[in-house]
Amino acid sequence: MTSRIDQLDLSPKLSHEESERRIIAAQLRLVQLRLFTAGLLEPHAVGPGLLVLFEGVDAAGKGGAIRRLVSGLDPRHVLVVPIGTPDEQAMRHHFLWRFQPSIPGRGQMTVYDRSWYGRLLVERVEKLIDDVDVKRSAQQIMEFERSLVDDGMILVKLWLHISEQEQLRRFNDRANDPLKQWKLTPEDWRNREKRPAYLEALGYVLDTTDQHHAHWDLIAAEDKHFARVAVLETIIKRWVRGLERRGIAVPEGRGEDYLR
Repeated sequence: MTSRIDQLDLSPKLSHEESERRIIAAQLRLVQLRLFTAGLLEPHAVGPGLLVLFEGVDAAGKGGAIRRLVSGLDPRHVLVVPIGTPDEQAMRHHFLWRFQPSIPGRGQMTVYDRSWYGRLLVERVEKLIDDVDVKRSAQQIMEFERSLVDDGMILVKLWLHISEQEQLRRFNDRANDPLKQWKLTPEDWRNREKRPAYLEALGYVLDTTDQHHAHWDLIAAEDKHFARVAVLETIIKRWVRGLERRGIAVPEGRGEDYLR
């Protein structure tokens, strides 16, 4: 059966000039929305928290997209959390326990570089959990996300995707660049060999956890210039829609045309 990820068109591209123009425009809008939801703009009402969750295949450009997302924001107004392997303390608790301290409250913003979906991806592929655990964990994630959204938080979930060929090209670029070699680990190469298993696990994630309150946006990241724009503009659209659904009058942008 063909999954949503198989149907994703990876061909869209943008020139460097067009990408930079739209990134700058999007960053201006992001600053405006961030100040607005923090209660720092009229009418000075604190808005709902925003959680942006980044997932994707290795070397898909999550780091670069996150940098563009937060570079225009005051660092006091955004928290970026890299999510790695759970440590010994986290392993003693429920798998969602370690995320609680960084969940944004009202007027706050958090960005996750990877997330609780490692439970359904890495832990499943590495056979650290069985099929029963996978199904139970998926249900718990859906209930957890529902509880966050019902409590007022806006949740944006992004998957950045590239082809196997493009991933290999980026791996080789990193291997040959002394300033990027730190990004490439033996684990990355091992994960690449398990790409079919990860895509199968991703198909399950999309089938089960793509809900109307916590939708997955799939980003074609084959071209970095396109992907970075798509990420920022998608976040803006989801953010504005989330505010409007809560009856909040969102201020208009300052004449930017990037959402047209």
